[in-house]
Amino acid sequence: LVATITLAFLCSVEFEYVFAFRNAADRLADQVRLRYNTLAGVFTLFAEDAPASQLAVAIPGLNRLAATGQRPMLDLYSVAIERGFDTNKLPAGSRTQIAMLAQLMDNAAAFASQHPAGIPPDLRSRCAEIARLCRERVVSHEATHAAAHPTFEGNPGLLDRVEIALHAVLSVPAKGPAADDELVALPANKVPFLIPGALGSKDAVAFALKLTLCVMVCYIFYFAVAWPGISTSVTTVFITAIGSSGAIKQKLAHRFLGSAIGGALAIGATSFLFPHMDSITSLVVLIALVAFGSAWWAGGRQFGYAGLQIAFSFYLVAFEGFSAPTELAPARDRLVGILVALVVIWLVFDQLWPVRTVTAMRRALASILRGEARLLRVFESPATHATKLHQIDGLRDQIAKTIAGLRTMNDTVVYEFGVDREKQIRLGGNILECALTAVPFFWNQLTVIHNEQDRDFLTEPGLIEMRRKAAASLDRMADVVAQNADFVVLRSSSLVDAPTLESVRYGEYARNTVMAFEDLQSRVSVLTDSK
Repeated sequence: LVATITLAFLCSVEFEYVFAFRNAADRLADQVRLRYNTLAGVFTLFAEDAPASQLAVAIPGLNRLAATGQRPMLDLYSVAIERGFDTNKLPAGSRTQIAMLAQLMDNAAAFASQHPAGIPPDLRSRCAEIARLCRERVVSHEATHAAAHPTFEGNPGLLDRVEIALHAVLSVPAKGPAADDELVALPANKVPFLIPGALGSKDAVAFALKLTLCVMVCYIFYFAVAWPGISTSVTTVFITAIGSSGAIKQKLAHRFLGSAIGGALAIGATSFLFPHMDSITSLVVLIALVAFGSAWWAGGRQFGYAGLQIAFSFYLVAFEGFSAPTELAPARDRLVGILVALVVIWLVFDQLWPVRTVTAMRRALASILRGEARLLRVFESPATHATKLHQIDGLRDQIAKTIAGLRTMNDTVVYEFGVDREKQIRLGGNILECALTAVPFFWNQLTVIHNEQDRDFLTEPGLIEMRRKAAASLDRMADVVAQNADFVVLRSSSLVDAPTLESVRYGEYARNTVMAFEDLQSRVSVLTDSK
């Protein structure tokens, strides 16, 4: 067993070294520029009233990039951080901005797909402005063109959502020349080992109990029926179980689909191919075909998990021993074990003790708002500056991961079925937009505390009072979001006094904070209005 694992590890490392890309940070920067250039090109065509033949070429390219989602870029980001590549080409808060850019691509692709033949004349000026901002974003990461939040009446349309998402991206402060390089990327050694507050969370305890119940039911069942071959039911529980019911249904469906296809391929190969294969060449060709098809499927955003399961299920049967498999029972047993686990998980997580996806998204948004409130209170804590930075790094990492998780959860809302399904899908989109709007407020604070020359921002009485009021209001917003209650907007005039806003030294920071706070309040109010 040790030799087998060691050989697999060494082969994986060798192939990564030989065939993988050398600099993940440069590749990520190229991917970001590609997306902004694509957005600029499509919206320029809209603004110039280009013929449908040109749009028919440009829009599918935008759709393909949107379909990849955030995962490929996040993988590149992780590799860049783990290998210590130079990240100077990346914008501040790269992990968070990846999620924001992916949301912008989704909204833009939805809008473009609705107008394959062009747009009305009254929308062309807005499309021209979007194209201009995207082109400028390619050249510079400076956020100088997002002074005002886009306004709309009633429910936002697709173009409104594009402008809102673009505004959120452009509102994130850029990394200044004196700022810490860790504003771009947070090294792994700065990330807390345990998620802050996870051990005392009621949701974590409830999830652990549900997971334990599913495992014990599967364990008792396959011993009670004396069928050890279906022990894959236990591993399926650990692989598939997720917090929300929508994510559970998505993963159950993908695991069953992938296992069925992979198992069918394995059974077919065992019955019709392996008896006639007498060389390693034929085995390599077969495995290569299955691996290529599975990898192509796994590269998709919506059904990628099914591709992994196809390969996994096929390999379990094809590589069961050192010779070609001759029995069909192992493939049948593993598929039955997966089906048993799916039934048990569905009963426990969706019928007995469900947590709806929108509820989980509300909790995640509330945790982001409370994290921002804790950030403001860290500023005034009596701890040393190094301790403050350590606490803030933990909050920053958790908020970035939560936003990335919110995008993933928003993709799973469509798996919630019921009479209010459309309402839940719409509400999930509003929650995600609200979370993305919270990013500029958070980063406006980080640029101050990481800069050695701005230590006086932490001791200025007017700014201390502003952060204290904002923190209290953020906690109230979190309670409102989590409990689905009514929200009372705090007037910006009561947040900070006029002398601080007009100060030469502190005015810009105070105005940016107030502007970002107002944007966040407006999104929370829209969220509560749509309940």
